Amino acid sequence: MSQTEKVLKFGEREIILIGTAHISQESCNEVTKAVEEKNPDCVAIELDEGRYNSLNDPDSWKKLDIIKVLKNKQGFLLLANLVLSGFQRRMGKNVGVKPGDEMRAADKAAKENSIPVAMVDRPIQTTLRRAWAVNSLWGKCKLLSALIASAFDKEEVSGEQIENLKNSSEMDSMMKELAEYMPGVKTVLIDERDRYLASKIWECEGNKTLAVLGAGHLPGVEAFIKSLADGTKKSDVSDISSVPPKSFGSKILGWIIPVLIVALIAAGFVYGGATKGTEMVSTWVIWNSVLAGLGTILALGNPLTILTAVITAPFTSLCPLIGVGFFTGIVQALVCKPRVSDLETLQDDLSLKGVYKNRVLKVLLVFILSSLGSTLGTIYAGSDFLVGVTQIFMNLFGAAPAQGI
Repeated sequence: MSQTEKVLKFGEREIILIGTAHISQESCNEVTKAVEEKNPDCVAIELDEGRYNSLNDPDSWKKLDIIKVLKNKQGFLLLANLVLSGFQRRMGKNVGVKPGDEMRAADKAAKENSIPVAMVDRPIQTTLRRAWAVNSLWGKCKLLSALIASAFDKEEVSGEQIENLKNSSEMDSMMKELAEYMPGVKTVLIDERDRYLASKIWECEGNKTLAVLGAGHLPGVEAFIKSLADGTKKSDVSDISSVPPKSFGSKILGWIIPVLIVALIAAGFVYGGATKGTEMVSTWVIWNSVLAGLGTILALGNPLTILTAVITAPFTSLCPLIGVGFFTGIVQALVCKPRVSDLETLQDDLSLKGVYKNRVLKVLLVFILSSLGSTLGTIYAGSDFLVGVTQIFMNLFGAAPAQGI
């Protein structure tokens, strides 16, 4: 038995865990051999139905509707998915293996031997949404920076380094580093999925199950399966199978800044007069419009898209339900419609040059940079309002004026 294989026995029940490196030819060979030699009653694969269908449909990216993605507020999810898959593709090029080939190998071997196959991973959309939701503002910034860094990282990884990912010491070191840098993300990406995978593997039919999963999940999945076997844990994963709805407090929090901005402007009119109030409105419009427009220009958006950013930013900044990126992204997609070639090269174009060349990626870039510009405009204008209203009240009460920022 190899170090990447764990055999768990519970009476007549047997569960075999095969740990892989995801982009390893050795892993492909290992899982094929394991399916043929072990002859299990079921083969469990670390995929969800969506990724399984995409893995078996090379033309799936051609069906992408970028406008629908933006309308469903999934722009960030699409970007994160593209970055992660693109990173794996670059790593796999050095060893001649595509991401997910070992899962394809397991699926193929199971079908050739008439063995049922079960998809036991949580949907990637749920995982990414939960990873985003558990993060603080600082955590979200760290997550975005990590994604951007990996998108443009050109460091080459050798076949030997990839195989070392199946080594427990290498994997333990990586998990420890992830836990220290982004503990919330580690909980969602690793700990929750360990529990989800273990529960779904445990529910597979038959007395003998062979599960193919990333080596990093082996320790956690093994421990949780043992706790299911001895009855200390339950296989119910409903609490981690969806993104929890925002609490009433969180919903109220989203409106605090817009209400505060409006209140500050109103105070400017009431206590500072029409001139001061008008000045504050102008400041709000100018900073939101200029910075949102500048972000769109940096993304090389279409002139009509830039105009859209300038017009909508002051209004969308006061509504937490919809952002300027929603409008700029859709307009960019409508005036510069993505071509089939853009969809075909989507994952390969994740580079500084490719992002501007690929029309789908440019839509996402417009979405992100216009939103960032509007956010910065809101922060600056809001800070200016706070100082301005403070000065007004201090003057009314006869105190020395506060110094502006």
